[in-house]
Amino acid sequence: MAERSALMEGTVVASHGRHCMVETPDGERRICHPRGKKSQAVVGDHVLWQAPPPGQGEEGTIEKVKERRNLLYRQDEIRTKSFAANLDQVLILIAAEPVFSESQLSRALIAAEAARIQPIIALNKSDLIEPFARAWERLLPYRHMGAGKHYGVLPLSLRLSSDVDRALLMEHLTGKTTLVLGPSGSGKSTLINLLVPGATVLTNEISHALNSGKHTTTSTHWYWMDKERTTALIDSPGFQEFGLHHIAPMQLAACMPDIAAHATDCKFYNCTHLHEPGCGVIDAVKRGPADDGISENRYRIYGDLFAELSHTRY
Repeated sequence: MAERSALMEGTVVASHGRHCMVETPDGERRICHPRGKKSQAVVGDHVLWQAPPPGQGEEGTIEKVKERRNLLYRQDEIRTKSFAANLDQVLILIAAEPVFSESQLSRALIAAEAARIQPIIALNKSDLIEPFARAWERLLPYRHMGAGKHYGVLPLSLRLSSDVDRALLMEHLTGKTTLVLGPSGSGKSTLINLLVPGATVLTNEISHALNSGKHTTTSTHWYWMDKERTTALIDSPGFQEFGLHHIAPMQLAACMPDIAAHATDCKFYNCTHLHEPGCGVIDAVKRGPADDGISENRYRIYGDLFAELSHTRY
C-alpha cells in the first residue's frame, strides 16, 4: 500500500463543484478534492490537504477545513450558497444604471451583519449625472446609518476615472481580504480588472484547470493584489436573489443598524417592531430620517423580510 504524505496547510483560492484550487504558504497551487462531505470547502477556507501517493497523479485531497472566522452565505427554501470564508470585509458594488434593488442591497448588508463582516457600499457610474444623483439620494439612509455613519458609500466612475477610483478603493482594501458582491451590470468585472491587472487571464487559467469551462461566471476566485500577498480580493458570481432563511425573524432587527438603534427603546422585550404599543422603532419611523429616525422605505423592507422569514418557519 502506497504511503500517504504528511498533511500540509493551504488556502482555498478557487472552487467549482467538488474541485478546489488550494494555495500553499509559498504560493504553489494545487487542485484538490474534498474527502467526504465534512471536508466541503469554500474560497477563503484554511485547510489541511494531502498530496497523492507517488505515481497516482498530482491532485490532492482536502482532509480538514480549519475553523472559520466567518462565512458569508445566502439561503433560500431549497439550497444554501456560500460565497467565501474568513473575510475582513465585503464590498457591495451597485450602479446608478441599471437601477439597483434596495431590497437586494439590504439583504446583502443583513447577511454581512449576521456574519459579523464589515460591509462597504460602492455606487458606480457617477458620470451618469441625473441617474447617479437619484441613486445617491436613495442611499441617504445608508450614508447616515448607525453610530459613526455605519456604512460608507463610495462614489465611483470605473469607466472614466479609473486612476482616481483605484486610489480611493485601495484606501479601503489595503491589508485586508475583501469579497466583492454585486448584481449583473454593476461593473464588477471592470472593478476586478482595474484592481487586478490580468485577472481575466488568470480566471481563465484557473477555470481551465478546474475544468469548469463555460461555467466560469458561476465560480469564485481569490486574487492577490500585491507581491507580498497581504491584500486579497475575492470575485463572486452576480446574484439576482439573496435568500436570508438562515436568519431568525427576531434576529432581523439586530442586523439592520437603523432599526437596531431604536429597538432598545421598546416597552416590551420581545417587541417585533410591527404593531406593539410603546415601540421605539415605530416612533422613529414617525419622526423620519430628518429627525434621527428611520426612513419609511427601510421600515417597509424590515416588515417584508420579517413576514418572509416568519413564513419559512411555520
